[in-house]
Amino acid sequence: MGIFRKQESHESRSSSMSYALRWKQEHLRQISVIGILAIAVIVIILIWVYSQNNKQSYLVVDGQQESTESRQSLVNQLLEEQSLVINAEDAAVNPLVGSPEDGDKIALVRAVPVKVSVDGATKTGFTTQHSVQDAIDELGVTLGKEDKVTPALDSYVTANMNIKIVRVTKQQVQTQEAVPFTVVKTSDDTLLKGKTKILSPGSEGLVIHNIEKVYEDGKFVSKRWLGKEVAKKASPKVVAVGTKPAAVAAASISRSSNSVNISGLTTKGGVSFKYKKILKNVTLTAYSSEEDGIGTRTASGTRVTEGRTIAVDSSVVPLGWWVYIEGVGFRKAEDTGGAIKGNKMDVYYDSLKAAQNFGRKKGRTVYVIGPTKPELN
Repeated sequence: MGIFRKQESHESRSSSMSYALRWKQEHLRQISVIGILAIAVIVIILIWVYSQNNKQSYLVVDGQQESTESRQSLVNQLLEEQSLVINAEDAAVNPLVGSPEDGDKIALVRAVPVKVSVDGATKTGFTTQHSVQDAIDELGVTLGKEDKVTPALDSYVTANMNIKIVRVTKQQVQTQEAVPFTVVKTSDDTLLKGKTKILSPGSEGLVIHNIEKVYEDGKFVSKRWLGKEVAKKASPKVVAVGTKPAAVAAASISRSSNSVNISGLTTKGGVSFKYKKILKNVTLTAYSSEEDGIGTRTASGTRVTEGRTIAVDSSVVPLGWWVYIEGVGFRKAEDTGGAIKGNKMDVYYDSLKAAQNFGRKKGRTVYVIGPTKPELN
């Protein structure tokens, strides 16, 4: 048996080629349109990719803001593109490395030179701080609590500013002061008049003064008194003064239950004096010009004075004479009163309350002296 092969005729191959040519001719226009569309899509994609790499940023230099567009992928490349030179002393708010994002702000603060005079030397430094306080801290200068700074710490820093720092120190010292003793005299009726005797020699006291001294850059400028301490109290010198007369002449004239008309010498309140007579069992009453009907002028024409004026019976004690009242002291007869008869006296006080507190006192002894007030010899 034989194998029969299908024979391809020239006619069939020719018809296939004709078909292909016919299809190509019929679809050539469509192929051209598709190719043009493909190229347009590629161009659009490339433009989009390019636009994505072109980012908008904001440069803020010393507070001045400007917008910029760049395709740079690093911040420092962006700054170089904008011809911004970064000095070693300048400060950037944002890091200068990494990729900037669209809309990022890149802030740069330029350092300015300042001069700082401190501790006897002047040095120049650069700072990006805005206040004198921050600039001093940035430059590594330590301030003391009392130091003085010019300009003030809250002043705004400018280029080539001169900052002066004065070191202030304070020192507390003590000084001693001797306090002199006082002299106290006391009467002694066992010593003859004119004689004295030292009962206590007396000694000086000692006071410690606390003083604060202020120095500026090592030079003394002022001091302030802080207070004092008494280290030792002064002891007074006590001197006894003799009051005993060499001879006492006393002449008794008359005597009654209320008065003794006898002149003599006595010492009261440390004062020796001669008296004309002694009044016994005297009743004392206080009065004041604050009472109704009581004026400020006395019967003798003087002005009432607390510690001096008394009202008396002028037939017993003449006006203008001095007396010594036991428990009251030296007083002067300057006033009278309708109810003051015999051994009665009124003692003047400025305050009505003080007069009321004094009240009435009976049985007092009064020495009638005369027109001259005794004084301590």
